[in-house]
Amino acid sequence: MEIIMRERARRCSVSCELLNGGSWRDIPEQQQHHHHHQHSQQQQHCQLLLEDKDPEFRRRKRSGTWPRTRSLNAPSPIQQFGPCGRIMKNSAMVMTIQDPASQRLTWYKPPLTVLVIKKVRDSSVLPPFVQLVTWLIEEKRMVVFVEASVLEDPALARDHRFQGVRDRLQTFRDGTDDLQDRIDFIVCLGGDGTLLYASLLFQQSVPPVMAFHLGSLGFLTPFEFDNFQEQVTNVLEGHAALTLRSRLRCIIMRKGEEGQPAKPPTNLLVLNEVVVDRGPSPYLSNIDLFIDGKHVTSVQGDGLIVSTPTGSTAYAVAAGASMIHPSVPAIMITPICPHSLSFRPIVVPAGVELKISVSPDSRNTSWVSFDGRNRQELFHGDSLRVTTSIYPVPSICAADQITDWFDSLAECLHWNVRKKQKHLDELSDLTHSSSNDTLDSLDRDS
Repeated sequence: MEIIMRERARRCSVSCELLNGGSWRDIPEQQQHHHHHQHSQQQQHCQLLLEDKDPEFRRRKRSGTWPRTRSLNAPSPIQQFGPCGRIMKNSAMVMTIQDPASQRLTWYKPPLTVLVIKKVRDSSVLPPFVQLVTWLIEEKRMVVFVEASVLEDPALARDHRFQGVRDRLQTFRDGTDDLQDRIDFIVCLGGDGTLLYASLLFQQSVPPVMAFHLGSLGFLTPFEFDNFQEQVTNVLEGHAALTLRSRLRCIIMRKGEEGQPAKPPTNLLVLNEVVVDRGPSPYLSNIDLFIDGKHVTSVQGDGLIVSTPTGSTAYAVAAGASMIHPSVPAIMITPICPHSLSFRPIVVPAGVELKISVSPDSRNTSWVSFDGRNRQELFHGDSLRVTTSIYPVPSICAADQITDWFDSLAECLHWNVRKKQKHLDELSDLTHSSSNDTLDSLDRDS
C-alpha cells in the first residue's frame, strides 16, 4: 500500500499539469519555447501532408474512429400530434441520455493499478502475459494485480524473465478478496470468458476493460496483441471510444418455510444472460413470466433465456433470437425449444422489471444459472426478478462502437457469408431481347 500511495502522489502532480490544458505527450514539450507563427503554419501543413499519406490515418478515418457527425440515438420525436394532441409533460420522468457515439474514455487522474486477467489452462497465453505484466511494471510503473492461482502455474516458474517481476505483483483470490475501488484499469488476455470473469469480479462499478483476442472465438475481444505497447499507451492517454455494455441485475427471492424467516435473496449482475431451464427433469419446464407485475405468458419448453444486447450473440442467437447492437437499450426474452410454433423471441424496453417463477401446477422445479455460473435450483414459491443494472461494463473499442461490432459479426460468426452469385455472361444479351424472342430463335440467329 505504501508503494501505491507514493506513486499515486507522484501521479497526482502530473494530473494537475494535465488539467491545466496539457496531455501526456505534450508535457515534455511544454517546457520548450514557442516557435515562430510562420514556422508553426509550415509544420501544420507538413503534418497534414504526412497524415494524408499515412495508411493508418486513412484507415481510421474510413473505419469511423474519427469523430462522428451523426448520433447513434434516434432523433427526438415531436411532442405534438395533429391540431390538438400532444404528450403530457412530466418533468419527473425526463431523462437525458448521452449519445453512444460520443462515449469516449477520459481519466480524471492517471490510472495506477491494473488488473490483468488471463485465460486459464492455455500455455499459449503465458508469453503474452509475461510480456504485458513486465512492460506495465517496468515501463509504465503501474501496480499490477493478478489472481493468486495464476502464479501457481509451473510453466511460469520456469520463465526466467517472469522471476524478475513475480515478487512485485499483487495477488487476490476470487470470493475472498474485494477488488472494488482498488483497480483503475483491466486488461483481459484470452477469449470472451475473460471479460465475463471481469464482470463477475466487479458486482458494482467496473473499471474500463481492454480485451485482447487470445482465445477461441473472441467476439468481445477486439484488440490484437501484436502492438500492445502502442495500444495500451493510447488507452492510458485517454484516446479510446467506449461501448457501455449493459448488465442485468438478478435477484432470487426464496420462499421461507412455515415458521422460519425467509432466506436472504441472491443478488448477481450478469453481462450475457440468465438462463432458467428444466435441469435434469424429463418433464417440460412450466415457468410463469411477469413484466412489471402483469402476467404475460407461461413458458412450456426446455426453458427461458433473458439476455442483454451483448448476450444476444451468445446463447440467445443459438436459440433463434436476433442479434442486437450493445448500445441499444433493451432486454431480450428467448424461449428454449418451446412447445409452441408461435412462441417467438421478443425484445422489451430496458426499464421493465421481469419476474420469473415456477408455475404452481408445474410437474418439476427449475434451475437457473448466471452467465453460466452459480447454478442453483428454483423451487415452487421462489421467484427470480430481473432488471437492467445501473452498472454497465465499459468495454474499450479498438476502432469504434459500430466498426467493432460488425467486424466481430463477420470474423467470428461469419455473418452473411456465402458465395457470390455469378454474373450473366453468354446469356446477358437475353435481357435486351424482345418479349417475342425465344431461345430457339436466338440459337438459329447465332
